[in-house]
Order: sequence, then C-alpha cells, then structure tokens
Amino acid sequence: MQPLNMSLMEGSVGVQDLILLEPLEEASLLKNLQLRFENKEVYTYIGNVVISVNPYQQLPIYGPEFIAKYRDYTFYELKPHIYALANVAYQSLRDRDRDQCILITGESGAGKTEASKLVMSYVAAVCGKGEQVNSVKEQLLQSNPVLEAFGNAKTIRNNNSSRFGKYMDIEFDFKGSPLGGVITNYLLEKSRVVKQLKGERNFHIFYQLLAGADAELLKALKLERDISGYSYLKQKVSRVDGIDDASNFKAVQNAMTVIGFSKEEIQQVLEVIALVLKLGNVEMTDEFQADGIPGSAIRDGRGVQEIGKIVGLKSEDLERALCSRTMETAKEKVVTVLNVIQAQYARDALAKNIYSRLFDWLIHRINESIKVSTGERKKVMGVLDIYGFEILENNSFEQFVINYCNEKLQQVFIELTLKEEQEEYKREGIPWTNVDYFDNGIICNLIEHNQRGILAMLDEECLRPGVVSDSTFLAKLNQLFSKHSHYESKVTQNAQRQYDHSMGLNCFRIYHYAGKVMYNVTGFIDKNNDLLFRDLSRAMWKARHPLLRSLFSEGDPKQASLKRPPTAGSQFKSSVAILMKSLYSKNPNYIRCIKPNEYQQRGQFSSELVAVQVRYLGLLENVRVRRAGYAYRQGYKSFLERYRLLSQSTWPHWNKGDREGVEKVLGELSLSSEELAFGKTKVFIRSPKTLFYLEEQRRLRLQQLATLIQKIYRGWRCRTHYQQMRKSQILISAWFRGNRQKKHYGKMKASAVLIQAFVRGWKARKNYRKYFRSGAALTLADFIYKSIAQKFLLGLKNNLPSANVLDRRWPAAPYKCFDRANQDLRQLYHQWKCKKFLDQLSPKQVQMLKEKLCASELFKGKKASYPQSVPIPFRGDYIGLQGNPKLQKLKGREEGPVLVAETVKKVNRGNGKTSTRILLLTKRHVILTDTKKYQAKIVIGLNSVAGVSVTSFQDGLFSLHLSEPSSGDSKGDILLVSDHVVELLTKMYQAVLDATQRQLSVTVTEKFSVRFKESNVAVKVVQGSGSGGKSKLICKKKGNHCLEVTVQ
Repeated sequence: MQPLNMSLMEGSVGVQDLILLEPLEEASLLKNLQLRFENKEVYTYIGNVVISVNPYQQLPIYGPEFIAKYRDYTFYELKPHIYALANVAYQSLRDRDRDQCILITGESGAGKTEASKLVMSYVAAVCGKGEQVNSVKEQLLQSNPVLEAFGNAKTIRNNNSSRFGKYMDIEFDFKGSPLGGVITNYLLEKSRVVKQLKGERNFHIFYQLLAGADAELLKALKLERDISGYSYLKQKVSRVDGIDDASNFKAVQNAMTVIGFSKEEIQQVLEVIALVLKLGNVEMTDEFQADGIPGSAIRDGRGVQEIGKIVGLKSEDLERALCSRTMETAKEKVVTVLNVIQAQYARDALAKNIYSRLFDWLIHRINESIKVSTGERKKVMGVLDIYGFEILENNSFEQFVINYCNEKLQQVFIELTLKEEQEEYKREGIPWTNVDYFDNGIICNLIEHNQRGILAMLDEECLRPGVVSDSTFLAKLNQLFSKHSHYESKVTQNAQRQYDHSMGLNCFRIYHYAGKVMYNVTGFIDKNNDLLFRDLSRAMWKARHPLLRSLFSEGDPKQASLKRPPTAGSQFKSSVAILMKSLYSKNPNYIRCIKPNEYQQRGQFSSELVAVQVRYLGLLENVRVRRAGYAYRQGYKSFLERYRLLSQSTWPHWNKGDREGVEKVLGELSLSSEELAFGKTKVFIRSPKTLFYLEEQRRLRLQQLATLIQKIYRGWRCRTHYQQMRKSQILISAWFRGNRQKKHYGKMKASAVLIQAFVRGWKARKNYRKYFRSGAALTLADFIYKSIAQKFLLGLKNNLPSANVLDRRWPAAPYKCFDRANQDLRQLYHQWKCKKFLDQLSPKQVQMLKEKLCASELFKGKKASYPQSVPIPFRGDYIGLQGNPKLQKLKGREEGPVLVAETVKKVNRGNGKTSTRILLLTKRHVILTDTKKYQAKIVIGLNSVAGVSVTSFQDGLFSLHLSEPSSGDSKGDILLVSDHVVELLTKMYQAVLDATQRQLSVTVTEKFSVRFKESNVAVKVVQGSGSGGKSKLICKKKGNHCLEVTVQ
C-alpha cells in the first residue's frame, strides 16, 4: 500500500482512496463512486489501483497540459487519474529498473480500450525524444487503429467493443526511450464473422472497406458499396452514431503505412477481407447422389468464380472443398459428400478461420515492424487489455474461458498484493498478521487441473473414440465433481435433494470468486475442437495468393500431417499460463473499468449495474486486503512535514530526527498505542478514523495559524504603509519648501528690478525738468485721455444693445485701456435690465423662476430629461385637484396649498412590477393614495426624507430614502416613477429646505441601494436598445437583493 497524501481530502469530492472509506460496505462504496461520478470525478484509488468509471463524454482532464502536470508530481499529490498510475509505472521502470505491467479489466463498454490508449499516449509523451524514438512511438500508437478496425465491433453494450484480448509488451532502453514492442492476442470472437446478435455489427473493417474504398478499389475487389448485398453484414445497423467508417478506413490505411506495411501487403489484406464477404454470399442447394444419398452443390457459380479471380483459385477446387470431405488414414482415403447443413457449416468455418488467421497474421506483421532488433538488455512495460468477468443470460464456451482467465488474474492480484504487503511489513520490522481472504485457487484448480480439470475433461471427451456429445461431457463432469463445493448441476442437486428451477438439464454452475455462473454445455465440444476440414485448407493453399497461401501452410501436401491439432481450450490454457508467468515477473499496476449504465448515456449512474461490476471486479476484497493490519503508512519525513504543526515542540522548528519528531507529535495527541506502529522508515496507522482525527486537528490548527499570519501581515503592511507615507511626506515637504523659497526669491528679485527701474526713471525725469517744460506733457496726456474716454462713452451710448435680458451682446472697447471699464459697464447694464425685468413680474412668476433656477442647480448637465423641462412651466396640479374634494381633505387644514399633485407609479419591492398611485406633495408631507378610493396609503413627513436618488437617463425613476419608518404601510424606502420628476424633486427640495432648514440630498446615479424592511436591495438602471419617444421602464427582480431596471 502506498502512502496517501491527505491534501487530496481537503475540498475533494467524497473519498478519493477507498482504503479510507468508512464504513467499509458495498453501499457506502457505491454511494462514494456515485457522488464522485456526478461531480465528474471519474477516477478513484484503492491504494495504487485506479477505478475508472466511464463518463461517456469527453472531459477536460486530458492532453499535454495534464500530462505535464502529472509528470512532475508523485502518485498521491494530485487528483486520482490514469496519468498518475502510468507515471508511477514508467518512473519505476526507468529509475528503479523494474519491469512493469498494467492490467486493465472491466465489462464491455466500461472504457478498457480508451484506458489503454491513455496509458500509451502518456508513456509516448513523457519518454525520450529523437527521430528514431519518435518513429518507434508513432508505430506503437498507430497499431491501435489497425487492431481496432480488425478486432473491434459494435455490440449492444458498446459501439467500439474489443472482441479480443490484447497484451502489449513495450520495450525500453536504459534511458527509458522506447525501442519497440510485442503484441499478443487472446481468443478473437471469430464467430462474429458469420453471425451477430440483433442490434450488433460485424467487425469494423468490413463496413470501413465498403464505405471508404474508392470505386476503382471496389471494382478490383469485385465488391459493391451496398451493404445489404452481403449476408454476413447486418443492414439495419450498418451505420453507428459517432463512427465515420469512410474516414476511419483512410486512417487504417495510413496507420498500416506508418507501421511498415507495403502497398502490396495492404492490397492483399483487403483481398482476403473481400474473400470473406464473398464466401458469405455462396449459397448451397440440395443435390442427391446416384445412390440417393443427399448431397449439396453451389446454387450460383458466379460468386465462386469471383472468389477465384480475387485470390487466383480454380472455382472447381473451391466448390469441391465446400461440398465434400476427404477422410484419410494411414492406409486409405475416403471421400464423402456433405449435405446442405454440413456444407454451410464448412463454408462458415472456412470464413471464420480465414479471418482469424488473417488477424493473427496482422499481429505477427505488426510485431515484425515494432520488434526490437538490438540485443541489448531491455526494460519492459506490459499493457493488458482483456475482457472482464461475464455473466450473460446464456453463457457458453467463450464465457467459460473468459471467466477462467479472470479467475487467474484475481489470483495474481491477491497473491502479489499480499506479497507486497508482507515484504513491506518485513522491511519495516512490523509483525505480519495473516489476512483472511478468499483463495480462489480451488476454482482455478477445478478448471485447469491437468488430469481432473474441466478443460482436461473437455479435451479428453473431444479426443476419445465413440459417440461424443455435449451431454456425455456434462455426464463426465457430474460424475467427477459431484462432491465439489464450487460445482453443481441438475444431477448433483437431485442427489442432494435440492430443487432449482433455474438450472437447465444441459447446464452446470461454477461458484466463481465474483459470483455464481451457469454455463450451457451446448456447443462446448464443437467450439473446443474448432476443426477445419483438410480439403478447405488444401484448397486455400492452392490459391495463387501469397498471403492466403501463408495463412494455410498445413494445406501443403509436403507438410501434411495426420496429427490432430490442439484444441481451443488447451491453446487458451497455455496462453493464460504464459501470460501469468509474464505477470508474475513484473510489477503489476491495475485499472478497474466500470460501466455506469447500459445505455451509454452521460450523467446516468445505475447503482444496481455498478454493484454487479463491483462484485465481479472484487473491489471490496481488494480494499480489505489492502487494509489488512494498518490502513495507512507514510515516511517519517513526509508525516512530520505535514503534522508537525500539531505540537508546540516541533513547530515551527525541529532540529532532531524525523522519527523522534513523529513520536513527539503523536505522543502529545494521546493516541492509543494499538493504533500506531513505528517502522524503520515509516509510521503505520491502523484505523482511518485516527487519520481523519489527525486531519481535523490539522485543519483547526491551520485556521489558527492563518489568523496569526493574517494579523502579523496586516500589522506589517500598515507599518510599511506608514513608513512609505512618512518618507513621501518628508520628500514632498522638502520639495515644497524649496520651491516656495525659489518663488519668493524670484518675486524679491523682480521687485528689486522694478524699484530700480522706477528710481532710475525718477532720476531721469528730475534731470529732464531742469532743462524742459515738464508739465506740458502731463497736460497733453490728460487732455488726450479725456477726449478718447468721451468718444468711447458717447459711442457706447449710441450702440447700446436692446433691453431684453437674454440679449448678451456688448460692443468691444476701442482701446485696451478701457477693457476693465467696459466690462464693469456691461455688468451694470445687465443688472439694470434684470432689475427692470423683475419689477415687471408678478410674485407668482418670480416664484416660478426661482423654482427653475433651483432645478437648474440640481439637474443641469446631470439629468438627460432636464433640457426638455426648461421651456415648460411648472404646473404642480396634474390631476385636477380642485375638482376632487376627497383628495383636498387628505392634505389637512394646516398643510397649506398642495405643491404637486400627479399620478405616479410605485415599484413593487417583491416582484419589480408597478402599481399606479396619486402623489400629493405639501409643505410638510408626501402623501401616496390609491387611484380608486383616494385613501392615503403612505404618509411621509418631509423631516423623514433623508435623500433622493435619480438616474441620469430620460426616465422618471427615483427613490425616496427615509431616515426612519413612517406611518402607513411603508416598510422602507420607496421606489417611484414620475412623468414630471424634475418639477417634483425641485419642489420637494424647496419644501424640505423651508420645513427643516436643511438641504435635501439629491443623488444622480445609475446604481443605488434602497432599504426594504430590514434588508437592502441594489437597484441597477441600464439604458436599453430603444430610442426616441417616451421612455419605458422594465423592472426585473434578479434574486432577493437585486433589481434591474431597463430604460427603453
């Protein structure tokens, strides 16, 4: 078990490592996976095991940016991710020289293929660079689209389901740069070539060829683009959403070229694919022999002739091989004819074998291109993408061997995990306690025992002479395993007097580690034999097609052998044994893939479906094994670095050993000694609850330290700010004093120069008077000045402007010396005109002008609607108050006249809608009444009006800000809309000034706050797209504390 960096738990969704899950139950595990899945956290850890839940959508957690991030951190320092596991495996291989293996398991549609692609892309991105290295990486990556095209198909559960198991060994040099690789495939589902379930497709390559090949290539292959013309292809599901067969065909051709396939090899592969399609269209018909024995023949020879032209084969040879069978012994040869059913079986068996052997040849050819040619010592990373545990409604031979493989993988996982745990305990000097777990070795032995295993019995039944059938095979199993605890059938149940209506007569059940699975033995014998008639092999060898001949080398008469080929079960058992040997020699890394729903829909999580997969994958068993003994361990240095702040002795400085510091911290926390164990380099904690307690204490301590740091920082910032201001003030004062002295000196110098000039002039004039008539110049100057002044004043008299106060014209002064006098005369004349104009006005007109002046001071240059209000006189009464006695009674006798009476709209504080009200402004109150019964709804004293907010747009919206609650139903500030807002607010301003001797605050702004009850609502006014005409207000409530008003 790896150490867990608890920083992951802060702000994380659920539990990121299931080792720390409390309580450890299936329900809590499912709930944790669902919580993380719903928050798009699709990866979860069990120690160093990654659980991947398929999101069925592209998430923004992949690509070069995330590869670079996970490359620079260790396994637990970031969120769970496949990149983290791939990084640990690669670094362990490169730096510790340990061969690695990444095991990817899960159901079809759980995302195994995508997970293997992510691992491959990460390793390719982080390993070395260089032309040769890049070429190797490109070949390894391009093998994926080729294998997907020939080995993947659309199934009910998955649009791109791998129908074979794949194990790839990627080989690296001592620097960690890829040298090449080797691919091994397991159990291709070749039966799909001739038959698919409803709603499924054949292998992708058939549809890609027909959709993507150009007309010339299709003509050369004797093919038509219409899929409905081929019996091996399903017409109803010829197209799949999200898959472009035509572009994928181009990608496959390009990938094969990158890997190293020649044009001739690519053409030959496509010809073999065309051969398989053509074989499916070969129809058989009844043909009786001369002795009455039923035989078979080709219905239409044209299809056989086209096959012959494609691969260079005589149509007679192929027809003979499909319709007859030759039995050879050491002494004689017997030819028997096949009936229609047997001939169809032979045709389908040939198609399946051709495709299966072609797939094996592709794997071999790719291996030839990517294999390592040098003999230097290599490091190896294996990636296993293999089928998960399967329990279908009808389980046959394929599910049997798949589940056998998963039993072996589970055995490897348990043994290697316990071995790793035991080695770490021994290394740290911690006593090892035996772990109770389910050992599935008894199930593996039940299946694979060389003499008494199910596979051995199946081979024995296939090889023995006499009448052999699936029933005799089942009878032998019932006899041999009648008392086995993990095997049962109808016969064994009857012997034990048990009744199970779900158990069929042709079925047996095995108690696997992941649950009970019932297998139907029908077809076990045929599928295990997997025989191909020698006539068909020899016919294929006779073809003048290099690739096809190489696929059927046993058809060569020189290499003919009467020895029976190995059975499918024995071959798979040998492959699994080799795989297990390879896995035991490497350090394993696990990716458990889970499918969240059956419909490939994003965001849907089926707890029932996931629960079944959790049992199949043995996740609870994995957690229990990894939590054996101590659930958490971490190195002393890392542990002390994280938790030393919990002790006054170790915080903030600790100068002694790391282990001593850890013991000091845990000792002061008074934890139970049973919960702790101190190894040589790590501290071990038994229960996750203890770890959560440490995290909680650390969180509280961090809050305390954060407060302390904030306090110290604020003090430092204030002191620094004060010192900077003081230095700035001293500098500014120095510059100011210096500048002031410079100006003072300049003035003194100028004054001295002026005095000197006057003195020198006075002396000059004094000397001048001694010799000339000094008074004549003054007299002349005075006469000339008076003449000019008289001329100026007489001219001004004749050119005076009109007496209109708005006429601002005034003649300019003829000489500069008269500028001051001219301005004074202009001002006096204007004042005289104003005085004369005012004397002509009535008191009412004077009051109106005062109001206009007040409006100008309040709104000129601030409110867009002000210019339109200037030429319009203020009426005050806009509702016919004199003719409405009910409204006159509301103002009271002592109120005096009503200053303003108009209809306004009150904005509802709850929903932003408006309602019509009548507003009366008197000298002491603002009264709001309804428009029907004329009853006072709100009465506000002017002394309670604290201020007014109004917008700068051409609208009538304004807010009355009240200093305290008033009478009526007012529960705070009031938001109103008036068509005469400039007049209303101007008269309100004057009324407040007269009543309270204070100036009313009028704020022009687009954002202001109003108080409704005990909360504040922010009002935001925005200019809409409308223009011209009367403005229209649209009020929308944005949440509980925001109102947006749009001015149209």
